[in-house]
Amino acid sequence: MSLTYQYATRLCLRSTRPSASTIFKPSVISAQNRRTQVGRWQSTDTSNPKIAGIVDQISQLTLLETADLVSSLKSRLNIPDMPMGGFSAAAAPVAAPAAVEEEEAAPAAQEKTLFNLKLQSFDTAAKPKVIKEIKSMLGLSLVDSKKFVESAPKMMKEGVPKEEGEKIVETLKALGAVVVME
Repeated sequence: MSLTYQYATRLCLRSTRPSASTIFKPSVISAQNRRTQVGRWQSTDTSNPKIAGIVDQISQLTLLETADLVSSLKSRLNIPDMPMGGFSAAAAPVAAPAAVEEEEAAPAAQEKTLFNLKLQSFDTAAKPKVIKEIKSMLGLSLVDSKKFVESAPKMMKEGVPKEEGEKIVETLKALGAVVVME
């Protein structure tokens, strides 16, 4: 059976090949042409020696040093931490870091419109109810929502409008959790 399949495959390949006059022989194609055929994503040479040096230095770092590098770059470049899992799908758009700093620096005349919700604590008797509500609110699995609730105090949502934040605070307060709007 496999011989028939191989034979049919060879015949198909022969029928789809161009004529012998248009075929380029591998020995004729230069090494330079092969390099240009390789996609940029496969290319290892960089045109900027400064970037190449940085890449070489980063590749020699250990995992812990790399994590420290990432955290220091985030702090220096004001890059906010992105929540994992279903947080981003459930969260409202977040204001740019520069805009948040301007709001804090401005006088009290401007009212804050976006808030961060933080789960401070919860009543142990109401723990299952709080876990179910967090699960439905953030779109997490049951295991993830249990870990989330047990790791309180923890940031729930960022950039939530005032009305929506107040509703969430009231809902969780009724269940026995303490949520703070920051």
